[in-house]
This record gives sequence, C-alpha cells and structure tokens, in this order.
Amino acid sequence: MSSVKQATATGADTRLQSHRHLSDRAIQNIFIWPTLILLIAFNVFPLFYSLYLGFTDYSAIARQAPVWVGFENFRSILNDEQLWEYFATTGRYAVASVGLQTLLGFGLAMLVREKFKGSGVITTLILVPMMISPVVVGLFWKLMYNPTFGYFNYLLGFTNPATAPDWLGSRWGGQAVPGLALWAVVIVDVWMWSPFVMLLVLSGLNAIPEYLYEAAVIDRASSWFQFWRITLPQVAPLLLIAILFRTIEAFKSFDLVMGMTGGGPGTQTELIAVNLYRQAFLGQWRTGRSSALAYIILIIIIAVSNLYIKYLNQMRGEG
Repeated sequence: MSSVKQATATGADTRLQSHRHLSDRAIQNIFIWPTLILLIAFNVFPLFYSLYLGFTDYSAIARQAPVWVGFENFRSILNDEQLWEYFATTGRYAVASVGLQTLLGFGLAMLVREKFKGSGVITTLILVPMMISPVVVGLFWKLMYNPTFGYFNYLLGFTNPATAPDWLGSRWGGQAVPGLALWAVVIVDVWMWSPFVMLLVLSGLNAIPEYLYEAAVIDRASSWFQFWRITLPQVAPLLLIAILFRTIEAFKSFDLVMGMTGGGPGTQTELIAVNLYRQAFLGQWRTGRSSALAYIILIIIIAVSNLYIKYLNQMRGEG
C-alpha cells in the first residue's frame, strides 16, 4: 500500500510540476508576444515598407498608389550634386564635432578622475547639458548667439552689437560669415555631448589597475610614458566606442540644427538629415525619394560603423 501511495504521490507531483511549467510558459508568452507585436508594428514593418517606398514614385499626401520605378530614386540621388554638398557639410560637421568632443571629453575625464573637494558637484554640473532636450538647447543657444541681445558675443569681447559677428545670420537683412553658422552649431554640439564622452572615458580610467602605475613609478617612468603606455591603451576601446556613437549621432543630427538655424542661413547648416526632413515633409512630400535617401544614409552609417568596429576588434586582439 505504501508503494502505491508513493507512486500516486509521485505522479501527482509530476502532473503538478508539468502544470506549473505550462503556467510559467503561458506567463512568458503573455509578456513576450505583445512586445514582439509592438516591435514588429512600430519598427520592423515601417523599416521594410519604407524600403519598398524607396523604389516607388509616391507622395504621402497624394491619393494615388505607389508607382514602381525601380532604382530611379537612388540614381537621381546619387547624381544630385546639391545632395552631395549636403553630405559634405554633414561630414565636416561630424569630423569637427566628434573630434572636439573626443579631446574635450578626454580632458574632462582626466580632470574629474583626480578627487578633490567638490569634484562630485562639478561632475554633476558637467553632465547637465546632455540631460536637456536638443530642441531646447538649440533655442537657448539661438538666443545666446543673437548679435543684438545675446551674451555670446559679449563674452568674446564684442560689446557693440552693430559690429558683433552674426553667427547665425539672424540680424535683419544681414548674412552670417561663410562657415560661421556651421561652427556655431558645432560649438553647441560639443558643449552638449562632451560629457557623454567624459563618462565613458572616466569608466575606463577607473577600471585601470593601480599596480600598473605603481610598477611604472618603481621603474621611474615619466608621466608622459605612463599616459602613452598605460592610460591611453587601457581607455582606447571605450574611447573608440564613444567616438562610434557620436559619429552615428552626428550623421543623424536634426533636432539641434532645426532648433538653432533650420538649415540656414542659406545652406550653411543644411545637414543631410535636415534635407531629408525637408524633402519628406516641408512642402515637398516626396515620400519615395526621401525613403531612398534615408536608406542611402543608413548604408553610409553602417559602412562607417563597420570601420570603427573592425578597428576596435583589432585593438582588442592586440590587447
């Protein structure tokens, strides 16, 4: 009897565990499937649908079905010299902003790494710009750059508004100095995102073992030798990741530029993302062509990212 009862109890436990297993799987499905459905609805489907529209002649406001044109949109974009000028402007913007962010962020990380009185407060204040919305930052700095009542020219020593530089071409009837507007946007982007580079570099600096520096001191290595042989190689992977992220964001930069200049004056700050928005919405509504342009931008970003990742993998392999 005892063996029968034990077998019955064992069977009951097995069925109970099976029931619990099915219940756990059902709970998992309840959480997973709605997420997958939302992901497909808001990410995967628009991705492939926009790719399809890139091969069509279509306008979102026209009551007509998309007309298949093959690679005509891509051919038209690649042969458009004006668009290549926008790509060149975006490239200059990316190189200038990312380069300055790297130098300034690295310097700030080296400074904040040294513990001193009030270092925590200073670190928090440095991180404030990256926590603000880019549109708000753009509007704020647009007022700062104003040649009549802005503080930026005053801080540079230009006290006479009539002769002060017009960074954004905002003076009535005036024009910005060629190239000055783009540098004005670069300065704001560097001010806003250098703390991001600082955070990644700082995490790398804090992970460097102290015994490496102690061994270098015992060997009477100079400060420059310690920086070049210990600090920089240890931080380089995280620094490269920061450069990768900022380069991708620079190619996609839109909200900051729209908040400051709207792409002007003229086409001085017409980045490719701004022109994409202009073609897709602002009076043109060339949905098919803008979709093709978006994928060309995507291909360029993927190519640049692969170069960074390849170099990062080589660096890790050497390490």
